[in-house]
Amino acid sequence: MLAKLPLSALTAATTDTATVESFAIEKAALEAASSAPYKLNLETTSERIRQRLIKAGQRFHANDNIAAYLKDGEREAIQAEVETHMQQVLRALVIDTDHDHNTVETAKRVAKMFVQEVFRGRFEGTPSVTAFPNVSQLNELMVVGPITVRSACSHHLCPIMGKVWIGVLPNAESDLIGLSKYARLCDWVMSRPQIQEEAVVMLADELEQRIRPDGLAVVMEANHFCMHWRGVKDNHSLMKNSVMRGAFLKDAALRREFLSLLDKG
Repeated sequence: MLAKLPLSALTAATTDTATVESFAIEKAALEAASSAPYKLNLETTSERIRQRLIKAGQRFHANDNIAAYLKDGEREAIQAEVETHMQQVLRALVIDTDHDHNTVETAKRVAKMFVQEVFRGRFEGTPSVTAFPNVSQLNELMVVGPITVRSACSHHLCPIMGKVWIGVLPNAESDLIGLSKYARLCDWVMSRPQIQEEAVVMLADELEQRIRPDGLAVVMEANHFCMHWRGVKDNHSLMKNSVMRGAFLKDAALRREFLSLLDKG
C-alpha cells in the first residue's frame, strides 16, 4: 500500500529522511513498471523459449508439455528465473526474507518444487513406455487402479489429490504395457497445472495412442484444495469424471462391468 500513498503522507508518518527518500524511489519504480508497455527481454531464458514456441506455432498453456522446445540447461535456467520472481512475490507480501529464518530460502525451495517436481510434466519428455505385442491375443477387460495422482488447479495453483482407474479392452493387434507404466504416464500427465476435466482427456489420449485398444475407460476422483483451503472451504466435496472410448462408449454392459470393478474403499 505504500506505493499508493502520497509522498506527503509518508513524510508525515516518519521523520527519517533516508526512509522517506527510499519510499519515494520505490514508489516511482513501481509506478513506472505498472504503466510501462510490455517489452520483449530476450536476455531471459523464458522469453527465448516463448519466442521459440510462438515461431513454431506451438501452444504453451499451463497443461502443455514444452520439453521438445527446451535446450540443454534451460530447465535449470527457468528454475533460477522462477526463484528470482518468487523472491519478488515474497517481497510484495512484505515478508522480510533477509531476517526471517523460515523464509530465507523459500523462493529457492518453491522454484525447485515447481520446475523439478509438481510441474515437471511440462518440462520432461514422455516417460519411456515399453510396449509388448499381444501374443496371447487377450481380449477381456483389464482394470488398473486405483492409481494415486497429484496435480494442481491452474486457476489457483492449489493441490488436486486423487485416484485414477483405467479400463482397457485389448484386441489382437493391441500393444500391452506394464502395470508400472500406467502409473508413470498418470504422474507425467498430472504433474502440470490444469483442470481435472482436461487432465483425464489428455491421459486417455496418451493411453489410446500407445495401446490401440478396442475400448478405453478412465475414471478420476479427486479432492480440490481450491475448494477446501479457500473460497467456500468445503472439506467434503469430491470431483468425479470419466472418459469412455470405443467399446466402453457403445457397450452399456461392458461399461457397467468396468464401473462395478472399481475399488472405492
